Amino acid sequence: MGNNDFNLPGGLAMRPATAADNAFLESLYRATRDDLRLADAEEDFIENLIELQHHAQTHGYGDAFPNAMYFVVEYHSERIGRVALDFGPNEIHVIDVALIPAARGKGYGSQVLQTIQATAAKVMAPVSLTVRTDHLPVKQLYGRLGFVVEAGQFPFERMVWYPPAAGIYSAAK
Repeated sequence: MGNNDFNLPGGLAMRPATAADNAFLESLYRATRDDLRLADAEEDFIENLIELQHHAQTHGYGDAFPNAMYFVVEYHSERIGRVALDFGPNEIHVIDVALIPAARGKGYGSQVLQTIQATAAKVMAPVSLTVRTDHLPVKQLYGRLGFVVEAGQFPFERMVWYPPAAGIYSAAK
């Protein structure tokens, strides 16, 4: 692992994405778009639509978050996901977290977010993210991790986690 890698608990690691990860990242995006596969259309049309959506997301993130950093999540050196983060002047914004289907529901996403929170706590920076209002299981996960709804514009809500203030003033005593 390199100097920019994050070691997470339980065999997980997070490292900067490289050009060698592009095929994995494209297949990961395809694995997250079961919603588009439900469309009543030809398979070729759906696959082209997924490709167009991936292109739009990639360029949309680049436009909206020009300073974002993209990480690959690994489990025992096998790629299982991706995290996109924007390190702003006042907060760390989680743009996106995606895991392959086989890695979902195992707590890996929680561990990744908790590592981001622990890193943010070291510099007393809040962590923000945006979630669909109707994505209840994900909103519940974020709530368990201490994120609170701060604002919303249907169909999305902005949730923020603030680092604990304990210990800030105790050192001054």
